[in-house]
Formats: sequence, C-alpha cells, structure tokens
Amino acid sequence: MFDRLRDDSPLLLIRGYDFASHIWSRVQEGARSAPMRLLGRDAILVRGSEAVRLFYDERLIARHGAMPAFVQEVLFGHGSVHSLDGAEHRHRKATFVDVAYDDDHAARLLPELEREWRAERDAWLEGGRRSAYTAAVGAFGRAVMRWAGLPGTPAAKTRWSRRLAQIVDGFGAPYSPAFLLALFHRSWSDRHAGRLVRAVRDGRLAAAEGTALHEWAWHRDRQGHLLDERLAGIELQNVIRPTIAVARFVAFAAKELHDRPAWRERIAAETSERGTLTGGALAVAFAQEIRRTAPFVPMLPGWALADVEFDGQRVPSGGRVVIDIQGTDLDAGSWARPREFRPERFIGRTDYEELTAFIPHGGGDVAGGHRCPGEKLAIAGLATAIAALSDPRVTILDDGLDVNRRRLPTKPSSGGGVRAGGSAPGCPMHTETKGDAS
Repeated sequence: MFDRLRDDSPLLLIRGYDFASHIWSRVQEGARSAPMRLLGRDAILVRGSEAVRLFYDERLIARHGAMPAFVQEVLFGHGSVHSLDGAEHRHRKATFVDVAYDDDHAARLLPELEREWRAERDAWLEGGRRSAYTAAVGAFGRAVMRWAGLPGTPAAKTRWSRRLAQIVDGFGAPYSPAFLLALFHRSWSDRHAGRLVRAVRDGRLAAAEGTALHEWAWHRDRQGHLLDERLAGIELQNVIRPTIAVARFVAFAAKELHDRPAWRERIAAETSERGTLTGGALAVAFAQEIRRTAPFVPMLPGWALADVEFDGQRVPSGGRVVIDIQGTDLDAGSWARPREFRPERFIGRTDYEELTAFIPHGGGDVAGGHRCPGEKLAIAGLATAIAALSDPRVTILDDGLDVNRRRLPTKPSSGGGVRAGGSAPGCPMHTETKGDAS
C-alpha cells in the first residue's frame, strides 16, 4: 500500500478542491483509483460510475464514523441520519423521503419559491444591494420554513436562515473563526429546533400533518420510541438547512450567467413566455449544469467493511474509501466534453437519477441508500433563482466573481453582486458587495 510514513490529510486543508487532482497525479491518466493515507489509515480515492456503485454498496462501505467528527457534529448534528447505516439508516431516512422526496410535497414548495424570488427581484429593481447569495439565503430560508410548517415572522425566519447558512459556511474551515461561529450557531439552532418539537408535542404549537415539523415531532425509532426532542430538532434542521445551502449554488449561477449572456436571454425569454419563475426547462438545465460543475464538497469518505480492491488498488477492511465527487461529475469516461459548461446536456433529461456519474447530492438509491432526498427541492430552488437572475432589468456585477478553491465550501467571493440595470458593471460606487459573507 501507499507509503505509511506519509499522511495526506493536511493536503486537504491546503489544496481544497484541488486535493484530488494531486492524488490522481500518482497514477496513470484515466485511472479509477489512487492510493492515499488519511488520518493514519490506508485509503483509496475512487471516481467514475463504477466507483459510485462501489461506494454506495452498504455491503462493502459504511458511512458511520468515516467523516471527521468536527465535520459531522457541526454540519449535520450529533446522532443525525448521516451517521447511520443499514436498517437504522433506512428507517429514519424514510421520514426524509416522505417529507421531501414525494412529488406532491415537493410541489408545495414551488409557490413559496415564486413569492420569495419575485420579492428579491423587485428589491433589486428598487435599488437593493443584496448579493445573489445573500438574497438566496433569505429567500430559500423563508420559503422552506413556511413549507416545513415552522412558525415565526419573515424577519425571524431570515435571521435563522442566516445562522444555518453560517453553519454551512464554517464547518469546513476548522482553522478559522468561522468554524467557532458555526459551533455557536449549531448550539443555538439545536436548542431552538428542539423547543419547536417540544411545543408541538405539548400541544402549544399546531403542525399540519405531512409537514416536516409534524413528521419529525412525531417520528418514532425502530423500537417505537419518540426521538429525543433535541435529535428530532436536528433532523428537522436537516430538512431545511440543505435547501438554504443551495444559496452557494446560486452564487455560482450568478457567475455563470454573467459569463453567458446568451443563456440569460434564453432563460429570460422562457420565463416571460411561461409567466412564472419556477419550473422552466432551460432554467432547470442550467441549474443541473451548475450542480455538476460546482460541487458543494469535493469528496466523501466511507469505511471498508471488507478488503476492497478496485482498479488495481487495494484497501484492507477498516481503511477508508473516498469517492471523488468533483472528479466523478467531471469524469471524461462518463461525460462528453466534461470540463465545458454546457447546460444543453440536461435539456430533455427528465430522470437525472439514472445518470450514475451525476452525484452532487450523493449517489445510489434515494430510499435505500445515501442519495439526498432533498434533491428535488434543491433543483427547484436553484432553477427559480436562475430565472430571477436572468431578468434583463437586473445586472450581475463583474466584481468579486473569483473563487477561492482552497476554501471548503467555496463560492464566488462577492456572492454574485446584483443591482438594477442602467450603469456600467463594476462601478466603484457599488463595490461594497465584494467579500459578502452574510
């Protein structure tokens, strides 16, 4: 196996999204597997369609405990579904599937998205200076919280949305103050969500059946016991936070729309013809290509439950198997011209789950595996934001579209500055959007 005197873990912090390309340089071009050492254990990095099938085979790979604790605890919460495998995982995940993956429940989010993104677009037209990212955090948060049955004023929902967005922003930077702030917001959010669950159980707060609040307040484990209210609140957050995290994709969408005016015009024409911001085929195709080319995290780890050999590399039982998400979504063996941004590859593609090498929200089966059941909500939200950003009356600013690939997770530095059209992009009077961290 790979040199046991070396450990590649520090390189992930140093290289970020370019970590995998460094590992792939150790093997022949086109290889599906490369050796590593992570946290003192033998590991292999894998990519491509066959690697997806391997990684999401629960007979060979387990997820529990594979992710560093500081990531697991901060991003997902202690004891969450993301730390489970086997029957326990399938049982708890079934509630996520019922709440978010069901077509009727997913469709309930569309009018909420329409309302919020029309409001954000109108705010830009009236002189607002929120970046695409900041607008998305608020819009997605208010929309998904109403959809989930949560109480509170729009302002309160926006404030909580910003806390949840900061958890996402800080979890991957343990060396920074952002990580400490994420710990603080995680603690606050867990208490707040737990109180909402308690209020439903005590009869002080009504929760409509089928909403995320109702389903997690009354979710029972395999032994028939109600979840601890704090854990139920954590899983409630694991429904709403991922939708808010799509704001990072919106920042990338602003960058790509800025660089592709022809696509902006096509999406704007489609939106005008349809009379709605939601569900446009071109906007959805653009959203899918954003998700393919701008992954939230570059890779995910798992434990080998048995000795695993893949494409000439071997890792013993107890070693790590790490799937290269970015390398799979950009795999030349799976995609035509994979490094090119081509939304047309998704036009007419109704079943994106059949694309084995398309894993921005995980791979495998939604109900029985680890693929995220909130993917439909993410696509709907991102496509709606893209339609709003394509309005010809708004301008996406040139400034701050650079991306720091060492930062996990990342986004264009400005968040995608937006203002009403009329003046030249990059006007010095409007450079305050640079470095937006809201």
